Amino acid sequence: MRRLIVLIATAIPLFLASMLQAQRLNSIRWSDDGNTMVEYKKEQIVQTDIASGKETVLVSADQLKYNGASSTLPDGYAFSKDQGKMLLFANSARVWRYNTRGDYWLLDRKSGNWKQIGKSRPAQTLMFAKLSPDGSKVAYVSERNLYVEDLNTGVEKALTKDGTRKLINGTFDWVYEEELDCRDGFRWNPDGSSIAYWQVDAEGTPDYHMIDYTDSIYPKVIPVEYPKVGQSPSSVRIGVVDISSAKTQWMQIPGDARQHYLPRMEWKPDGKSLIVQQLNRKQNESSIFSCSVPDGSAKQIYFEKDEAWIDFMSSWDRGYSYGGWDWLANGESFLWASEKDGWRHLYKVSADGKKEVLITNGNYDVMQVVQVDEKGGFVYFAASPENATQEYLFRARLDGKGNAERLTPATQPGSHNYDISPNAKFAKHGFSNASTPPVTEWVTLPDHKGMYGKELARDAIAKSSASPSKVEFLKVKTVDGTEMDGWMVKPKNFDPSKKYPIVFYVYSEPAGQTVKDVYGMAEDRLYRGDMREDGYIYASMDNRGTPAAKGRAWRKAIYRKIGNVNIRDQAMGAKELFGRMPFIDTSRVAVWGWSGGGSATLNLMFQYPDIYKVGISIAAVGNQLTYDNIYQERYMGLPQENREDFVNGSPITYAKNLRGKLLYIHGTGDDNVHYQNAEMLLNELIKYNKSFRFMAYPNRSHSIREGEGTTLHLQSLYTEFLRENCPPGAR
Repeated sequence: MRRLIVLIATAIPLFLASMLQAQRLNSIRWSDDGNTMVEYKKEQIVQTDIASGKETVLVSADQLKYNGASSTLPDGYAFSKDQGKMLLFANSARVWRYNTRGDYWLLDRKSGNWKQIGKSRPAQTLMFAKLSPDGSKVAYVSERNLYVEDLNTGVEKALTKDGTRKLINGTFDWVYEEELDCRDGFRWNPDGSSIAYWQVDAEGTPDYHMIDYTDSIYPKVIPVEYPKVGQSPSSVRIGVVDISSAKTQWMQIPGDARQHYLPRMEWKPDGKSLIVQQLNRKQNESSIFSCSVPDGSAKQIYFEKDEAWIDFMSSWDRGYSYGGWDWLANGESFLWASEKDGWRHLYKVSADGKKEVLITNGNYDVMQVVQVDEKGGFVYFAASPENATQEYLFRARLDGKGNAERLTPATQPGSHNYDISPNAKFAKHGFSNASTPPVTEWVTLPDHKGMYGKELARDAIAKSSASPSKVEFLKVKTVDGTEMDGWMVKPKNFDPSKKYPIVFYVYSEPAGQTVKDVYGMAEDRLYRGDMREDGYIYASMDNRGTPAAKGRAWRKAIYRKIGNVNIRDQAMGAKELFGRMPFIDTSRVAVWGWSGGGSATLNLMFQYPDIYKVGISIAAVGNQLTYDNIYQERYMGLPQENREDFVNGSPITYAKNLRGKLLYIHGTGDDNVHYQNAEMLLNELIKYNKSFRFMAYPNRSHSIREGEGTTLHLQSLYTEFLRENCPPGAR
């Protein structure tokens, strides 16, 4: 259940560069030596020498007119290793959350000629096209089958032929994509002779039927393979297909394929074996297997267990969303993260799993892996030991000796992200804090000095410091002894002798954090107007269970208690603020949230009606038994074993307690949090004769953004309801 906030990866694992995949238009492509980089800039593709800043146009805007349509811009691109060929992704379309299908074209830079890839396939059906390591072939998925095309002969070849809506080769079903960040489902081996891929068998997964009432006179039924909590996962296996024979060798990974997950797979550097992560169904046991490609045999080399759950790779590092594995010493060892000592730390694990070295050490969490500089002997990572709302760059020795070294200057408080060159000499540095708008600059490392005579982050801080920040950060300690981070924005011309309404923004679940020291975090983008000018206090707090860098105990306190621990923390935090701040008008207290935040809004309104007088809940899970198995079982267990926890945490259980003013909003085409949640909740509210307002957006997805006028309508609805039921201004 992802928050509707875009998260920007601070690093792209080195392995991705060799995959030559035409995705992520605005990401940097580094040269192997780290001295130059390539990026899409001003509608052309430019190579920059980092030291001098000199730019060379590799592909001009005119050359990018691959089909003669000057208005058509690429969605992504990749070069062959010799930069003689360029693969371009265009005409993209959404597959659930992201635009991952479309058309691909190949540019021969020497001749200037363009060639469409997969020309015989239906338009906008190609996914994750990747050049082979030698640049002679390109592989892609189309309509759930894997294909390869010889670029010299133009011959297309199907490597799989059994793909259907329920049998998926080379990509994934809805739930793997949503909850495990699995989308790109195949990998070239280093010599280009074979491809490893996932196959998802969702035949045993029930369909959830969405209904489209508006696009034709007769309703259209849209089936989605969607395993609800309590349903067994789809069966998933991994195979290696030989390019010449199109024969697949399946890996013999032990266990019932419908009772575990395979979230990560990559080739080992030797090109003869795979490394695969397996999670059991409860996701509290993680096994890493080494799989021999010739016979498919699998050997467990690493095992870990947690009393709650084990985070999968990209949940703690978004750079791994499209794959990746950090190998060291040409495959003799690899980096791995674990919370087994109470903090998320990095370990160097030998390829056979028999030896491990703790690389990072101390009472702090590794938030992101940014770069591995094996030659220099360092791993660069993001952390914030003193303040979980911020993020800074550190480095530690790969041999585990010594303490981590902070590289971000102490004079730049806030949140930082970095894209570091492979040689770790240069970095594209992004920075903002609550009062400083985002800036991007180039810096040298490890001294963190601005390049080209510019210190943009330093200058931006100096400029923003000239006027006081409108955002105040808070520490809120509840009656239960829980200390939460929070922020508050007070009205303009604030008078502490008067009383003002307060609006709380909540998310509260393990997939998101609302209190971060970044620019724009404290803005309500649904409110049409200026909340400060109108006289609202706007605030948010992060409860236990949110993914803040506060250690394992903080994050996993919510296990089997979503809807209880997080809700009590929020309510007790609000009470603490009321006690400390007499200028808060406790008769005008509103709360709102989206997705998991919508669920929290309902629970707060129903469980603590004496505190929250007005609520706006969008796309909420009203009944935890309706949500998908991977997310809900990870954090709540199996309903076959502890159903009472799901019931006790569901808003629908407490709907009879509603006393305040509630606006509930849901899209009927929501493939994530299904519209049935709304109708179940409405039935319960009707049953107890509760008054409320409800808005259904026809065929809108979880983001409620499709269709002309939708965003304006949603903003207007939200604003009018808030003003009417929680009037702004001092009293």
